[in-house]
Parts: sequence; structure tokens; C-alpha cells
Amino acid sequence: MCRVPVLVDLPQHSGLVGPLTYAHHSALSPGTLVQVPLGRREVLGIVWESPPNDPAAGVQAIGPESIDDEALKPVSAVLADVPPLMPAWRQLVRFAADYYQRSLGELTISVLPPELRKASAASLARRSARLHKAAGQPQVDAADPAPRQTPPSLTPEQAQVLAEMTQCTDARPVLLHGVTGSGKTEVYLQLAEQALAQGRQVLVMVPEINLTPQLEARLRERFSGHRLVTLHSGLTTAQRVNHWLQAHLGQADLLLGTRLSVLASLPRLGLVVVDEEHDPSYKQQEGARYSARDLAVYRAHLEGVPVVLGSATPSLETWRHAQQGRYRLLRMTQRVGQGRLPRVELVDLNLQPKGKGSTVLSTVLIAAVQARIDRGEQSLLLLNRRGYAPVLQCGACTWKSACAHCSAWQVFHKVDRSLRCHHCGAAQRVPRACPDCGNLDLSAIGRGTERLEEQLPPLLQGRDGGPARILRIDADTTRRAGSLESQLAQVHAGDVDVLVGTQMVAKGHDFRRITLVAAVNPDGALFTSDFRAPERLFALLMQAAGRAGRDAAQAERSSMLIQTAHPQHPLVQALRQHDYEAFAASQLAEREAVGLPPYTHLVVLRVEARSAAAAQAFLADATAQSTDILIEHPGHDFITVYPFVPAPVARVADLDRWQMLVESSSRPALQAFLRDWSPQLQTLRDGHRAVVRWALDVDPLSL
Repeated sequence: MCRVPVLVDLPQHSGLVGPLTYAHHSALSPGTLVQVPLGRREVLGIVWESPPNDPAAGVQAIGPESIDDEALKPVSAVLADVPPLMPAWRQLVRFAADYYQRSLGELTISVLPPELRKASAASLARRSARLHKAAGQPQVDAADPAPRQTPPSLTPEQAQVLAEMTQCTDARPVLLHGVTGSGKTEVYLQLAEQALAQGRQVLVMVPEINLTPQLEARLRERFSGHRLVTLHSGLTTAQRVNHWLQAHLGQADLLLGTRLSVLASLPRLGLVVVDEEHDPSYKQQEGARYSARDLAVYRAHLEGVPVVLGSATPSLETWRHAQQGRYRLLRMTQRVGQGRLPRVELVDLNLQPKGKGSTVLSTVLIAAVQARIDRGEQSLLLLNRRGYAPVLQCGACTWKSACAHCSAWQVFHKVDRSLRCHHCGAAQRVPRACPDCGNLDLSAIGRGTERLEEQLPPLLQGRDGGPARILRIDADTTRRAGSLESQLAQVHAGDVDVLVGTQMVAKGHDFRRITLVAAVNPDGALFTSDFRAPERLFALLMQAAGRAGRDAAQAERSSMLIQTAHPQHPLVQALRQHDYEAFAASQLAEREAVGLPPYTHLVVLRVEARSAAAAQAFLADATAQSTDILIEHPGHDFITVYPFVPAPVARVADLDRWQMLVESSSRPALQAFLRDWSPQLQTLRDGHRAVVRWALDVDPLSL
């Protein structure tokens, strides 16, 4: 009998960081998928390397050599029809588990498709056989069986950027900083074509599901002779395991996916593209809180393949890497096809009429929208808040629609007369009267997209004299499968005059008829305690502006209106000039002055408990642990541990949330500290049963 180290899904707080040891009649290659007993369950496992006796390696096998082979539990089944996971993939997940402070087995198993974890050896054999039979049949769009699409002629900027990428042997990541509409996607496609011609696989990443349909259609049309699969949370469990297997078996040539695709198995990877690299959706917010963008850069380095990070508004971390020379910076400043960036005009809300009859829509904005309707053009009104109103309140007493389970308001949704919490999901019918005093006068305070949609019809007239055609796209109107695609099709077909939407429609979409974009109420993000809020707002508004002026024939009369009470704010002034570099320079100077990322490195210890006292007690002990570590290890001089505080939303789903910030000017010093601290935190939780969850959030996006 042979001893086999097997990784299984053991939670972080179990204290077991490496493989468990099982017995098998023969040696098994590392990366082999197996089924093994764990307690009373049969679970999926991955055969791992026999580790050195070094707990810091993160793969110390559990099962001392003194135990007889007969005492070891045997491997139940070997999933022989699935090839072993490659060494580069295993090294990638090992790095991710170590850096983001998760147990290796937990992270490794969690990134595999859920269906794979439950499948039997026999069912996998049948599934693999079906996939092998289909592998020889190229994916051709049934609606267009013509030969592969001929690539369009490149602009001089596209040709220059492509030449620099393909002719240079520099192994650094590439930051492709191109304005919206400059043709970054065509550069991606031509790079993909080169990789496919060499028999390699291509990974293309987008931040959100709603950006996949149109890019998927474009990839299928362009590479009809190659097999394309997608990976995102919108797939069924069967689709997800099938697509993962096709990528792992090498049958899929292109993989298009959201953040989870960065950890897909791709045995012949040749190119990684991260589109909209600045987008915060690339950061996982639960479980292993990894940054898919950062892991994409590490994976490309690990496997020696090119990685391209594309954005019109790069993250400040990426921009600083480019300024330091760690990334190659390539610029595209001109739009394709003689399109131009829209001129940005400010509407000073301080000068607008106030009073009972006024709305959030200025007379200037309404006139601009009506002018577009009269010319047969389209407008996009951006309001990044869904629902009818953020809160419902009583006019006679202090009652407001607070969530009973969270320290947040329940949002008023008028369409179905409901109050919904956007944090925990709790919902209820709107009360007929104030629950506290019985008053019938309940007022909606603030505005969301639903209310904005309601306010527009009386203010606008359609080109035919009837009502203007208004369409709202947000998370509420796109819940059903296929609804987003059908709504976008209406916009592209010209069946919509005014599109009202959240950030869902502000990026990545190629709207050819939109000549006006209006930011209805962006001021809320100008003055918050979140130091990243200005960066996110600037990126959102720059991306939204990019939806206008994409058609050369309409470019000259395309514009963006920003309604603001702070027209002299530096962010707003930078937007007027489409000047990302000036904005980035000012933000980086501010962050350097006060010691914020990317000039320091942060970790947040987040705790959820059944009471605030329980969370505070856990964090008090964690603070004491950190103090002991800092005293015992003089090398941790660069570490600062701040007092714990309530989370910005202090209670969610009946759990109190507290957090503690750790800061360091040295990333290696911070990682060394975490390697000492994390095991102690795991032990600490055993004495704090009222703590439901705790997690270390490395490189957090929010504080």
C-alpha cells in the first residue's frame, strides 16, 4: 500500500492547512482527482505533492509516519477519466491560498465546479466520453455558417500597439490604456488569433456577467472554427462543469469568464486578457477574498505567457506600476472610425429652481434629452441607485423603513409595493400606515432608477407626438434569464428613446445611437469616508461618458451632462477634460501624503458575531496576540495594528460586524506577520463560540 497525500475541503478554522494522508494500492500522480472518506461523507480530493517537513510551505500532510498503513483510510475512487491538474495550476492555487490566508484544501476544492465535487467516477467517465466525441466538431454559429470573419483594418494606433506587443520580448505585463471606443477589443482579438495559431489557449476576463453576451457573440463570430466556452455564476451547474472540463481537457481554445475563470485549468495557456482591469468586481468579497486581476498577472508570470490589462481608467495600483516601469504602458488616445469623446458640460444644481414642484432633473437636462428625441437619437440617464427611493419615512413621527436585521434602511420599490433590504434580502409589503403612530402620510425620500423612470414621461414627448419610449435597466429589471440581452437588443434596434440605468449600462456596451449621457446625481460619492470612492466615481463617469459619440456621424453633437452642486471639485474638473492622468496624479499625491495604498499595504480582520460584545471580545484577544507577535519578532517593525471599530454597515442579517485594520509599508513584512498571526486566530476562535465568521481580507477594496 502507498501513502497518498490528498487535499480536501477543510475550513479555515479547522487548523489543518495541508493534505490528509490516505492509502492506495499504487502511487497516484499529484493533481489526480479522487474521492475519499472524510468523517461520514465521501468528498472530492486532489492528490498533492509529498511535502517537505515544513509547515510554512502550506502543504504539511496530516498523518504521521508512525501510523501503520492498515490504520489509514483508503482512497474510495480515482477519477481516472479526468487528467491530473497541471503543476502550474497547483502552484497558482498554492500561492493564492498562502497570500490570501486561506487553507490550501478549502481554496483548491472551492474553485472547482460544484458538480465536479459531487460527481461519481462513472458519471465523469460518461461525461468525458461525450465531450471527447464532441471535441472534433468546431463551434460554428448556426445562424451564420459562412467562413471565419475577416479582421477589420487597424487604425494606426491599433497597429502600433499590436506591433509593440508582438515584436517585444519584454516579459512585463502590459497596461493598455485606451480611451473608450479606441478599439482595445480588436487588439485583444488579434493577439488571441496569434496565440490560437500557435495551438495555445486564450483566457479573456471581464468583470461582470452582463458584459459577457456581446463579447461572446463577437468572439464566436470571429473565431467560428475554434471552441469557445464561458465560466461565470450565471451558468447552470451542468454547464459549468462541462465548460470547465472542456478547458481542462484542452478541447476549448478560448475561455471567456468573470473572476472565477482566473483559476480555471488551462493546460496550454498562451494569453491572458483582463478587460476593464480597474473594476472592483474582480475582487472576491466572500471566502477566499482574492483579486482575480492580481492572480491573472501572477499566473501569466508563472506560466511565462503575455498578460494584457486593458482600461480607459486604470486602477491607481496598476497605474503606479506602469509609472514605475514594472508594467509596460501602451496608449490609445483616438477613437475608431472618426468618433470623438463627448464634450462634458456641467449643470450647477445650486442655480436650479428649488421648490415643491422641482425634480432631480434640471431644465437643461430635460431640454437636451428632448432635442435628442426630436433628432431620432438616444439618451442615457445614469443613476447608480436602484429602487424607487432609498427610504420611506413617516411625516408625523420619526419612523423610517429600517431593516429589522441590519443597520440599514429597507429600500422602497414601488412596482411591487415592497420594502427590501439590499444587504440581507429581507422584504415586506409597504405598510398601509406608519407602524409607530398610524399616520397615513408615508413619504419616499431620495431617488432611485424606478422613481426616475416614473418622472420622465410627463416631461418628454416622443418623436411621433406620443409618449417617449423609456427603458430602465438595472438589477431589478434583469432578474430573468435572457432579459438583459432582450432589453439591450431594444436599445440597439432604436426602439428606445431614453435609457435609464445603473452602472450595469455604463461600461462595455457599444451603443451607436446614444449621443447624450447624463449623470443625474453623482455628488454622493464625492464626500465619503471611503478613500477609494473618488477613484470609483471617476471611473464610472468616464466609462459612462464613453457610451456617447461612438458613431462618427453623430460624434460632433455628442455630450455628457453632469448635474452637480460642486462644479469646481477637482474630480469634476478632471472629468471635463477627460484627463485621467491629471486625476490619477492628484489622487496618488493625496494617498502618498496620508499613507494609503498603493504606498502602503492593508489587511482587514473582519468578524461577524451574534453580538457586538462577542465580536469585541474576539478582537481584543486578537489584538493581544498581534502585540505578542510584534514583540517577539523584531522584523515586524513595519507593522501597525489599529484599534478595532464597527464595520460601515455594523449589522447584517442579525450579525454584528466589527473589523480591525493592519497596515505595513512592506508587503513581505506584512505577509510574514500574517503567517504568524493567522494560525493563532484559528485557535482563538475555539474559545469564542459566539463568533460566527472571521476572515482576513488581504488588499481590501473597502474599509
